[in-house]
Amino acid sequence: MKDIINVKELKQHILTGISYFIPLVVGAGLTMAIGRVLAGQSLDNLGTSGIGYWMYQTGSLGMQMMVPMLCAYIAFSMGGKPALAPGFIIGWVAQNINTGFIGGMLGGIVVGVVVNICKKYIRLPKSLEVLRGMLIIPFLATAASGLLMYIVIQGPIVWLMGVLTAFLESMSSGSKFIYGGVVGAMATFDFGGPVNKTATAFVNALYAEGIRDAKTVQIIASMIQPFGIAISCLIARNKYTKAEKETLKAAVPMGCFMISEGVIPIAARDLVRVVFACVCGSFVAGGLSMVWGNSSELLNGGFIAFPFFTSPVQGLVCLLIGSVITGVILAVIKKPVTELEEGLEEDLGKELSDEDLDDINIEVM
Repeated sequence: MKDIINVKELKQHILTGISYFIPLVVGAGLTMAIGRVLAGQSLDNLGTSGIGYWMYQTGSLGMQMMVPMLCAYIAFSMGGKPALAPGFIIGWVAQNINTGFIGGMLGGIVVGVVVNICKKYIRLPKSLEVLRGMLIIPFLATAASGLLMYIVIQGPIVWLMGVLTAFLESMSSGSKFIYGGVVGAMATFDFGGPVNKTATAFVNALYAEGIRDAKTVQIIASMIQPFGIAISCLIARNKYTKAEKETLKAAVPMGCFMISEGVIPIAARDLVRVVFACVCGSFVAGGLSMVWGNSSELLNGGFIAFPFFTSPVQGLVCLLIGSVITGVILAVIKKPVTELEEGLEEDLGKELSDEDLDDINIEVM
């Protein structure tokens, strides 16, 4: 069983995926953020050409590769070279069915398991052995993992999004604090996954009808993650690795413009605690914003949108309170980094060696 999936090594496989996609998140995220700054009040200001438009589009397209890259290198860590291409494909599937980075992690594990099963049970004559790793296993891993993603994972996600939408609609007629708190918590829950997507679709629909207080909650909640985690790092520096501290240097500027993906590498290492702390802070901030009736004239933009709030000061207060709550809670519940974990950071990931590549033959036709 261990040659198919070793549960004890799953964390290291996930860390390998994280190590490869951190540069993508930082590079694409900051490029996108600069383009967003140049857009000003609206992305429409960018037009269809020019430096701002090109930078925003480059960063935006790059961010779409985040989940496929995470999925691919988790699969590669588990199954080696034959798992890499299926991992990219299944990661793109996860991206398109709106499962977020959690779906990418699950997809990478699924691909790795399928590849390892194929390696163990598929045997070919020695003369055809090269086809096993370059043709048969990638095909079977892609087909089988893709079917699993659509049949097993997509259905529950669609059902969940429907249930959450109905839940939000029922909450809108009750307590404003609870309603705003739930919207805020959902907006920050899964870093772009189905719960976040449901909240975003819901508040955008309300915005189109002229109801804009829920959109303000979402804007504030989407910024709490990087700021809250940064505050936690300032309070308890011994609970973050050197790599995580470096990641925050890029994640915080990205968070100023509602790009929260910069903290995903940190969240993925300690998912439950990070999500819990972010949800607590966003719940309180969202509840306060809704009670105060603060609304936004802009759909997004982070700090760019704040001058267009009915009360920018209230928006800043909500953001500050939510970030501090997140930071304090996370500083308390997060475990200190051990020497072993810090050592793993220094040699994180599984690099492609000459041995990995020596059996790849490229012919020019």
